[in-house]
Amino acid sequence: MEPTKQTLLIGGLPVDIYSHPTSTSSSTHPIHVLFFLHGRLGSAQVQYVLDIVKAILNESYKSGGGERKKDLIVVAFDHRNHGARLVDHQRNLVWSKDPAENNDQHAMDMYTIQTGTAQDVSFLIDHLPSFLYPSGERTIVEWGISGGSLGGHSTWIALCREPRLTLGISIIGCPDYMKLISHRAQSSDIPLSPPYFPASFKAYIESHDPARLAYRANDASNPFWGKKILVLSGKEDKAVPWAASAEFVEGLEVGEGGVKRVVVEEGAVHEYTSEMEREFVSFVREWLES
Repeated sequence: MEPTKQTLLIGGLPVDIYSHPTSTSSSTHPIHVLFFLHGRLGSAQVQYVLDIVKAILNESYKSGGGERKKDLIVVAFDHRNHGARLVDHQRNLVWSKDPAENNDQHAMDMYTIQTGTAQDVSFLIDHLPSFLYPSGERTIVEWGISGGSLGGHSTWIALCREPRLTLGISIIGCPDYMKLISHRAQSSDIPLSPPYFPASFKAYIESHDPARLAYRANDASNPFWGKKILVLSGKEDKAVPWAASAEFVEGLEVGEGGVKRVVVEEGAVHEYTSEMEREFVSFVREWLES
């Protein structure tokens, strides 16, 4: 079934709200909200985002033999400098030998988009309920986040910074920015020094990036403690190599109350496969049924 779509303008940010057509306004079920973040050079309107939203909602609303007790809403919006928020296309490009396709500030541009999007997610968690349910008609009880490629990177940052997010699904994304961008810099003959990597930029990453936090700790000092996390990656991915994520993901602790599921698909490159989709929708459904 095709999802029902509503677009809200929240603080000047257009936000698309998707729900299943069988979820009626008269329902009193508590609500789970799942953000889905698109990839670099894309937007919230590209077809693969719409296909993923449809698959998530239709799978979540399949009959499970019992009465459904929760409703799901999927929220999509444009990354900064993407889609309707585009200011300068060049600043979304990578390092290149072709001057017309080169962006010397790639390292900073990509990371500030990710961190800015994480801030946007927290902003929407603060204000979305008021716009969706101004008379308190429904209650949002849990928040989750997911995304692919650039959206997968942003998912890791938002998940570690926003305690209200209880679920995170990173698709072909990376939680360790320096490992990812160092690999990319090396392949592009870019030095890890100014002006490509200002000292202040490196200092920020060292103190804020998910891979620099207490992700191995077995207590509440770990920002991922108690969260449900699904990692979907391609073993042959050249754009976001699994090697850049492996140490973090393998060492990540979520505690007895959390869930960590990791799928590194053999033969998969930088892509969202049918197997990844099956894992994705299954994980969301388990979240709703828990």
